[in-house]
Amino acid sequence: MSHPAIPFIDLKAQYVALKPSVDSRIQKVLDHGQYIMGPEVKELEAALESYTQAKHCITVSSGTEALLIALMALGVGPGDEVITTSFTFAATAEVIVLVGAKPVFVDIDPSTCNIDPTLIEAKITPRTKAIMPVSLYGQAANLDAINEIAARHGNLPVIEDAAQSFGATSNGRKSCNLSSIGCTSFFPSKPLGCYGDGGAIFTNDDAIAQACREIRVHGQSKRYTHTRVGVGGRMDTLQCAVVLAKLERFEWEIAQRIALGQRYIELIQQVNIPVNLIRVEEGNECVWGQFTIMLDNREAVQAKLQEAGVPTAVHYPIPMNQQPAYAHLCCPDCTPLAAKAGQRVMSLPFSPDISEAIQVYVVQELAKAIRSVS
Repeated sequence: MSHPAIPFIDLKAQYVALKPSVDSRIQKVLDHGQYIMGPEVKELEAALESYTQAKHCITVSSGTEALLIALMALGVGPGDEVITTSFTFAATAEVIVLVGAKPVFVDIDPSTCNIDPTLIEAKITPRTKAIMPVSLYGQAANLDAINEIAARHGNLPVIEDAAQSFGATSNGRKSCNLSSIGCTSFFPSKPLGCYGDGGAIFTNDDAIAQACREIRVHGQSKRYTHTRVGVGGRMDTLQCAVVLAKLERFEWEIAQRIALGQRYIELIQQVNIPVNLIRVEEGNECVWGQFTIMLDNREAVQAKLQEAGVPTAVHYPIPMNQQPAYAHLCCPDCTPLAAKAGQRVMSLPFSPDISEAIQVYVVQELAKAIRSVS
């Protein structure tokens, strides 16, 4: 018998817990009517600076826009190359192409699914203008190793795509404050999500911060003075208000994510099934942007789980270098470990409000499904 209505991500429960604060914050914006660049924008930026200990936070309209603006602020353009991972969402690659540069894809460490730092140096050329690692599944990429490589090659800027890892730490430092620039997303399903699109850029560099602030408002240094090419990249005041409300219990949510991720790991180990778990590197705290496992016969297992009322997802089935929009830019077979991971990864239902009973049921049904198809 299936379990009733298991959500993949339980945003409704989160809203119920925060309803008075969310409603009050939204009402305050409706009352003052400053929907664009209202006071909540600066309030949120200050709160996020405090949280990450980064000197500057610039809120923007999405995580994708954060990456795009970061590249524009660095002056990356035609003829340049940006080293990144092929195992990511399309936004990581598309922003590189949108500024006219070429993405250079590097394979992953198959135990973490993050970019393998040992493979980066061989890809650096005189045209390399930045390195853009992705902190996948809620775990920071190995930024210490990547920063060392960047420093050896003329202090190349390193942009952390932290869309899935806000709140994670690496050796005590927060994701988004581990490199030259950190970019995150407030898409509703992210660890810190709004009720629409939103994102933020973090940096300790004054010049980069100023460039990002100008680019997000059409390149204006002051009203109607356009000192650089920009975009319409502001984060709406209403969305900033939502994130401010969600920050009130964010530390609790992060603690829950870490604990619930560990519970999934223990439950899976107890049932003794042939799956691989994502390895959390020493010194890292993973916030499980998705709780992802790796297994064979994925489609058959997913079908069995669907019958049992357990939703699953795949992040991501096809690496970027094999996608039709990007395959012509690179060798489609240059990241074989990413391609293999794409065939084996599967994410289970997960959010800070998931109950122990649901986790137990999910793992029991997972074990049944694997045994029935193997």
